[in-house]
Amino acid sequence: MRYVKYAAIRKPTEECIFCKARDEVGKERENLVLFRAKYCLVMLNLFPYNTGHLMIAPYRHVPSLEQLSDEELTELMVLTKRCLKMLREVYRPDGFNIGINIGRVAGAGFEGHVHIHIVPRWNGDTNFMPVIAGTKVIPESVLDTYDTLIKYTHLLRE
Repeated sequence: MRYVKYAAIRKPTEECIFCKARDEVGKERENLVLFRAKYCLVMLNLFPYNTGHLMIAPYRHVPSLEQLSDEELTELMVLTKRCLKMLREVYRPDGFNIGINIGRVAGAGFEGHVHIHIVPRWNGDTNFMPVIAGTKVIPESVLDTYDTLIKYTHLLRE
C-alpha cells in the first residue's frame, strides 16, 4: 500500500504535515485542509484507508494528549463529533473507526504531532485486493473527496 511504503521510507526529519498545513494558510486545497478552528484543524489523509478518511490535529506540535490544554483537547473532541455528523450526512457510512496512535510503536506515522483519525466504514468495504494485491481500492480520489466535503464544512462550525 502506498501509505505503508511512505511511512516506511519517510525520514524522521521530514516536515510535519500538520505543522505545514497549519502554517500554509491560503493553501487549504493543496494541503487538504477542510477546516480551521481556534486550536485545531481538520484535514483529509493523503493516503486514505477509505473515502472520507479525516485527521484532526491541534495546531501545537505535541506528541501526546496529556500535553494538550483543556481547551485544545475539548476542541479536538468537539471537532471529532462534528466530523462524524458531516461524514454521516455526506457519505452515509455504516460505522467508523476512530483512532489515536501515540508513539511510533503504536503506529503513529507522525509521532511528534498527536492527531485523531476518523475512517468511515461500510458493510462489505473490504475485498480481496488488500489481501492479494496489498492495495486498497478507493472509489474516489482525495481531491474529489476534498471538493465534496468542503461544501459541508458549515457543519463543523455548529
